[in-house]
Parts: sequence; structure tokens; C-alpha cells
Amino acid sequence: MFHPPRARCSGRSGAETVTAPIVAVLDYGIGNLRSAQKALQKVGADARLTSDPAVIRDAHAAVLPGVGNFGACMSAVRTAGLEDLVHERIGGGLPFMGICVGMQMLFTESEESPGVTGLDVVSGVVRYLPSSVKRPQMQWNRLRVKGGGDGVGLASADPMFASLPPEPWMYFVHSLHGVPSDRSSIVATVDYGCEVTAAIRVGNVFAVQFHPEKSAADGLGLLRNFVDAARLVAA
Repeated sequence: MFHPPRARCSGRSGAETVTAPIVAVLDYGIGNLRSAQKALQKVGADARLTSDPAVIRDAHAAVLPGVGNFGACMSAVRTAGLEDLVHERIGGGLPFMGICVGMQMLFTESEESPGVTGLDVVSGVVRYLPSSVKRPQMQWNRLRVKGGGDGVGLASADPMFASLPPEPWMYFVHSLHGVPSDRSSIVATVDYGCEVTAAIRVGNVFAVQFHPEKSAADGLGLLRNFVDAARLVAA
């Protein structure tokens, strides 16, 4: 279970202060990347929108947001020189989060852009939502959190859901979702014409299909847990 770290002493006045962890929000020029940055700042991070390798390597955690087309986003990530940095950050074992298309780019490939390879951090395919439902899903939806929803909290769920309601509400805007080869990596789903992958966990990588920065208190609570994980690294 994740527990927030203790405040650190400044060593000057005896007062306790908490150092804001540096979170690199990876800037590849597509989408409203600043919304993720501002939300992370709101919950206590020194969030920096950047494509500077030095800043990304010095950060205590990194976030890959994304909106739009899978192929266009992957092309922009590669043009910005971020692909190797993503693998470097993840390989270093530090907290890493993908958001929306940022989550999808972590997969091997997507039906949206045949022939375009993803980052292949998560083995699997990004597939369209069924044709029987309206696409995109553009609404609030209630998560089914693996290990949660039992009426007594989320003690056995992923640490990113610590202190959230058993069935948190999150805001979705998407037409596709990731289907991992190893379904044990799925930590939350929603119902929308089928069981939709809402969140995954692969080691130090946590990724969500919804937009926590647009999901009011529950979304900010999830981002706060991510910043707390980064704070442990900073400490």
C-alpha cells in the first residue's frame, strides 16, 4: 500500500517543509499538454512542460499526455527525440504515467494507424470501441477498480487509487482503448459497449485512458497520488 512520505526538515528554522518533486510533462507539440502540467502543479508538483533531455533525466517522474491520432502523435514523439528518453525513464524504474493517447502510445500498435509502431512498453493492440456505441465516448464514467469496489475502500487496489472512492468517476474522450496481451496488467475498467480498459499497471508505469486533469476531485486525487510517488523519489 502506498503511504505519503514524511515532510522533510529544512535544517534552518526547525520548520518542516515538503520539497515539490520535479515531474517532466513530455512536450511533443500536439494537444493541450499544459492542462496536465497545470493539474500536476495544483496537487504539489514542480511540473515542467519540456522536451529537454537534461530536464527529463533530472526529473523525479515523467508524464506522457496525448490527444488526437495515434500515428500523428507517435510521429511527433519521434521527431521531438523523445522515444529513447521514454524508454530510458521507464527502464530507470522511476514513476511514469501515460494519459489518454499517451496511454495508447505505450502499446505495440493501434488499429487507428496501421503500420505505425507504438512505444511497445505494453504488449498489445489499441482497438476501436464497438461500432454499436457512439464514438467517441465523451462522458463521465464510473471505474471498476481491480481490488476495489467492495464497500470498504481500495486497500488492495493500485496505489494510484489510494484514498479515492471505491468507484471513482472519471472523464473520457476516446474512440479506442488498449487491449494488453497480459490482461493482469489491467487495474481498472469501465463499461461502454464492452469492457473498456481504463487503467493499466506495468511495473513503474501507470497509464489511464481517461483524463484525470478534467475529472474534478477524483482525478486530482489520482494525480496527487502520482506526485506523492514522485516525492518519495525526491526524498
